Amino acid sequence: MSPRIAVVGGGPAGLTFARVMHRHGRPVTVLERDPAPDARPPGGTLDLHEGMGQLALKKAGLLTEFAALSRPEGQAMRVLDTDGTVLRDWRPRPDDRANPEIDRGQLRDLLLGPLDVRWGRSVTEVVPDSGRDGVAVCFADGRRERFDLVVGADGAWSRVRRALSPATPRYTGVTLVETSLDDVDTRHPGLARLVGDGSLAVYGVNRSLVAQRNSGGHVKVYAQARVEPDRQPGLDPADTEAVRAHLLALFDGWAAPLLDLLRHGTAFAHRPLHALPAPHTWPHVPGVTLLGDAAHLMPPLGVGANLAMLEGAELAESLAAASGPGGPDEAVRVFEERMWERAGRWAEMTLAGLDRLVGPDPAQALALWDEVQPS
Repeated sequence: MSPRIAVVGGGPAGLTFARVMHRHGRPVTVLERDPAPDARPPGGTLDLHEGMGQLALKKAGLLTEFAALSRPEGQAMRVLDTDGTVLRDWRPRPDDRANPEIDRGQLRDLLLGPLDVRWGRSVTEVVPDSGRDGVAVCFADGRRERFDLVVGADGAWSRVRRALSPATPRYTGVTLVETSLDDVDTRHPGLARLVGDGSLAVYGVNRSLVAQRNSGGHVKVYAQARVEPDRQPGLDPADTEAVRAHLLALFDGWAAPLLDLLRHGTAFAHRPLHALPAPHTWPHVPGVTLLGDAAHLMPPLGVGANLAMLEGAELAESLAAASGPGGPDEAVRVFEERMWERAGRWAEMTLAGLDRLVGPDPAQALALWDEVQPS
């Protein structure tokens, strides 16, 4: 009999794991708390790296479909000074597919395909059991179900993680406020030209402004600033005009077109950025493991989703190849050790990168982009 396997969380990590398992003929139950795929906005765009996110899609047999959906032109990156001066303007070559962009919603739908997803199943606790009945998964409605292996891909505030580790995410000192502009090419053509086909970034002292092109004329805007934990503004995100006024005051003195990205935002979401300790490890527990943000939450600098997808694909391949009584558990143990070593390096790099991108010296942010962009 095939082992009973559940993955908690229907994000990129969990869906990639389940999709690669499905390709190998291994059933996986996906437990997702959202009541439906479109229950909430899926978020912005992702750049999937050739050796990470794209490799995971290749393992899932989805690389051709991804190529049809992705936007190679979205790799463009423009860095401006706060007065509007263009400091850097990187544009991809016509054949460059190292990091093409794809909207999160499109990626989710691509991965979902034929998967068995149980929508509206909110997991409250996972209880490992060394006995023969496996791992107990407890749901918010009081029901319980047992599986031989539970993979926690349930994000920053993972309920599965509690079965393995007491670690909780810590505030990084940076708070992000997100807004968006719709139909930008028609309604705000000047801002559309300013952002271009990819992303626009501006760095000041302890603050930054990033605008990111999505498909369908949609632009996401992210305002970030260093804010002490006890000095959060306490604004109601639903009070759009109060949040707008706060941001315009925070970025006062920046060039008018940059402030227009905030003036024309349609709604605001407030997100203090958190991270897990780096590296984050735990004593191996048979029947339970973690992927992605649940395992190694790090600042959103283009690595987390890529790592999560690659981990999901690698764990699935390891389990599909495992044989013998101790095979699956040994496969998970080996996977965890490889994940800890790699994710620990990336977590430390992204934490250091956040300090440079939203720090006291804007020149450090520009220098970091020079290091990572191709010459």
